[in-house]
Amino acid sequence: MTADHPFSRLTPDFIMDAIESVGYHCDARIIELNSYENRVYQVGIEDKEPLIAKFYRPDRWSFEQINEEHTFTAELADHGLSVVAPLPQPSGLGSYTYEGFHIALFPRRGGRAPAVDDLNCLEILGRFIARLHNVGGARTFRYRPEISLEDYGTASRQWLLENDFLPAELRESYESVSANLLSMIETRFREVSYQRIRLHADCHMGNVLWRDDAPHFVDFDDARSGAAVQDLWMLLSGDEETRAIQMQKILLGYRDFRDFDPAELLLIEPLRTLRLMHHAAWLARRWEDPAFPRAFPFFNTQRYWSEHILELREQWAAIEAPALALY
Repeated sequence: MTADHPFSRLTPDFIMDAIESVGYHCDARIIELNSYENRVYQVGIEDKEPLIAKFYRPDRWSFEQINEEHTFTAELADHGLSVVAPLPQPSGLGSYTYEGFHIALFPRRGGRAPAVDDLNCLEILGRFIARLHNVGGARTFRYRPEISLEDYGTASRQWLLENDFLPAELRESYESVSANLLSMIETRFREVSYQRIRLHADCHMGNVLWRDDAPHFVDFDDARSGAAVQDLWMLLSGDEETRAIQMQKILLGYRDFRDFDPAELLLIEPLRTLRLMHHAAWLARRWEDPAFPRAFPFFNTQRYWSEHILELREQWAAIEAPALALY
């Protein structure tokens, strides 16, 4: 970690001082957990269970946006959904500030990865997500942004081009395919009318812990507003036929608790494309954080950008294709 990066200040003494500032007594056992956007640690507490301490990346989310995330998870917990919500602080909020960092403390929760090839597991996940969406649809985010063409697509494309991340010989190809994709995505979003609800928004299997035959959702750091299908398509894997069967099972459970408009299936490939574009720009924006070159050594190479452009070209065909068929 370079000395001028904000996270370079997170020494063991600093971490313990930050946690003890709100009344805990650390026992000096600190384990860094897997996280790139933020820094997350398991910290031992004297005579108590360890806590999970999350130090938010400075200048990413505002204090209001962070506490809106925590309010959402608290609402979900109040409605009986198993989510890992932050521990309340003396202020009554889920986070606090310490020497320039926004910090949240969580109870430690265990679990295993869901069985991705178990259709019954997908049906259970569908029920859980429908209940999550019932809470998410009850009100709107005031401070958190929406998953949008402008934010995930246009801004990502502009940032990459303005900061010269693309090799000169690939720049024209990227400009062309990305511009056409954004135009296609804009058309798709105009064609499909949907309710904008509060979402988990990063709802992949890595953010689900399976325990006692039930899912427990973690990491609402990317919570945003958007279409319900955003929290469903990331659970899919395999070829088109397999994904269709998986979606059928997810919706079988989902519709036990909430209606789903099948027109939203047309948004799956546009949303996948926006995520691909957003992810490439996210890596580029974070490249000065020393953790990123270590974790993503393949990024920012000729091969990476060639494969990214090829992936975007494949999305062109995917967006033009009919929506995922349900059997």
